[in-house]
Amino acid sequence: MATDQPLDQVEFDDTLEKKYRPLVILLSIVIPVVVALLFGVKVDGVDLSFLPPVYATINGVTAIILVLAVIQVKKGNKKRHQQLMTLAVICSLLFLVGYIAYHITSNSTPFGGSGISAIIYYIILISHILLSIAVIPMVMMTYLKGWAGNVVSHRKWAKFTFPIWLYVAITGVVVYLMISPYYV
Repeated sequence: MATDQPLDQVEFDDTLEKKYRPLVILLSIVIPVVVALLFGVKVDGVDLSFLPPVYATINGVTAIILVLAVIQVKKGNKKRHQQLMTLAVICSLLFLVGYIAYHITSNSTPFGGSGISAIIYYIILISHILLSIAVIPMVMMTYLKGWAGNVVSHRKWAKFTFPIWLYVAITGVVVYLMISPYYV
């Protein structure tokens, strides 16, 4: 990579991106399907009732990391940006594992509010769930493009991925805070 050219004008070898794109597509389908199937699995005798505040905290940490990563890239600190984005992906994976573990060992908690609070809760919950599914391929493709050095395409994808991922992380915390009074 030439150091005297701006990053968005540097040529890159798309071999790496082409090699891993099928994996991104496959995982984009498999992850939501497996999560949906696991909701039909119940494991008795395991108490993971402590997990909701843990994975809500992970969501909050993910949101902070995403903002810090954007700040770092805007400052020109590409290496720190990469490190923070990798950490955000790891946090999202930890969230997903905790979320699945809790839901296969515990019954879903119904929201106990009514009126406007229920309407707000369900709007946030439904948008959170739908966007959490949509953001999976977006995060993986954006990450792949950055990892492969496709800066121009990475930036284009990130403009859409970042706000959706941030929304999903923040609304994950909001959903937890709204339903936490109703946990048994």
